[in-house]
This record gives sequence, structure tokens and C-alpha cells, in this order.
Amino acid sequence: MKKIISVLLVVLFFCSCSEYQTALKNEDVAVKFDVASKLYDAGKYSKAIRLFEQLAPAYRGKPQGEKLFYMYSQSCYKTKQYYIAGYQFDSFIAGYPKSEKAEECAYLGAQSYSMLSPVYSIDQTDTFKAIEKMQGFIDSYPNSQYIAQANETYRKLNDKIERKVYENALEYNRISNYKSAIIAFDNFIADFPGTPYKEKALYYKFDSAYVFAMNSVPSKMEERLNTAKTYYLNLVKFRPNTEYKTKVDEMSAQIDLELQKYNK
Repeated sequence: MKKIISVLLVVLFFCSCSEYQTALKNEDVAVKFDVASKLYDAGKYSKAIRLFEQLAPAYRGKPQGEKLFYMYSQSCYKTKQYYIAGYQFDSFIAGYPKSEKAEECAYLGAQSYSMLSPVYSIDQTDTFKAIEKMQGFIDSYPNSQYIAQANETYRKLNDKIERKVYENALEYNRISNYKSAIIAFDNFIADFPGTPYKEKALYYKFDSAYVFAMNSVPSKMEERLNTAKTYYLNLVKFRPNTEYKTKVDEMSAQIDLELQKYNK
């Protein structure tokens, strides 16, 4: 019995392959569409895509193309071809804005772009694109069945940008470019007021200002020491029991000693 089943499976496999190869060469778009639909339903998305690519020019902009371009977009998404999927979902929305699949395609299109978002440590161009797309979906479909997932993805994308901006500011401190570090941390805190990195940002902003002041030329030292002192006060006001308290208190005391020279 097992041998008979195995033989039947082999026969079906070769028949399927033969049908697919015939469809690739067939000029009849109806035949291609039928085979492509069967492949899609069977989960053979890569093969279906080849036929969809051949069919696209003939169906683009036509009412009967709605099903084809939906399956084409889905096939790209399911095979993790996210650049192509994002483009195809966008094209589907543009071509069939009133389709009952429009909401789903808008979400999956935005999700495709989010899948292209890289780790926070490298260029975030694709992340910004994904945020724009996901925000567009959220604005267009506030009551969507996908809204919870969309909001969560949007949050994760923004968190990635937030981490990137923080790390960029921190890098200035690490390479001793303290003036740029102060500006970068100022901008970071202004742009992300609720950030979980705020305590660290306030600390490294103070640290940058402290080192910058202590190494200043005499004519600018007093002003910069006072500025650094302000940053210290901002930190301890925000987090009185900051994890950096011992260190920053020592730095503040050193600032006070230096400022005494200017009060005499």
C-alpha cells in the first residue's frame, strides 16, 4: 500500500511540474492564471511568482487583475521578498483602493517595510521608511483589526530610532568630542522626552560639559563650569538617587572648588 501511495505521489509531482513548465511557455494568459492560482493555493509561492510576473503586464490596471495582484503581493511576502512585497502591496492599494483586501494589503505593505528595518547600530533609512508607512496605515485605518499589531510594530521601530540617536550622541562623548556630545544629548532629550535613556543622557551630558569645562582656556572656564553645574543640577533633580550619584557629586564638588578661584 505504501508503495502505491509513493508511486502516486511521484506521478502527481511530475504532472504538476509538467503543468507548470507548460504554463510558463503557454501564451494563453487564462491557462497561466489558472496554474498560478493552483500553485498559490498549494503554497508553492516561488513558482507562482514566476507566472504572476508573466501575467502582470496583461492584467495591470484591469478589474480582473485584483485577484492576481493580491496573490502576487502575498506570494512575495510569504517568500520574504520584502522589498518587492512592499512595492506590490503599494501598487495594489493604488490600483484597487476600494478592494475589500485594501486594509489587509495596506497593513502587510507597511509590515513588509518594517521587516527591512535593520539593527539599530547601522543606517536607519529603511526604519524611517517603515515608520512612515506604518503611521500611514494607522492614520488610515484607526479601527482596523490589525491596529494592535501595527501600534506595537510602530513602537518597536521608534524605539530603534531612539536607541540609534542616543548611541550617536554617546559616541561623541566616547571620542572626546564633548561640545558635539552636549548638543547631541540636548537634541536627544528634546526629541525623546519620555525616553528610558533620559538618566543616562543627562549624566553623559553633564560628564561631557564637565570635561569640556575643566579643559577650557582660562577665559572661558568660569562660564563653562557654571554651565556644567547646571547640568549636574538637572540630573539630580530628575533622579535624586541616580546610579551615578557618587561620581557626579565628586565632579560637582570639583566644579565648586574651581569656581572659588573666580569668586576671590
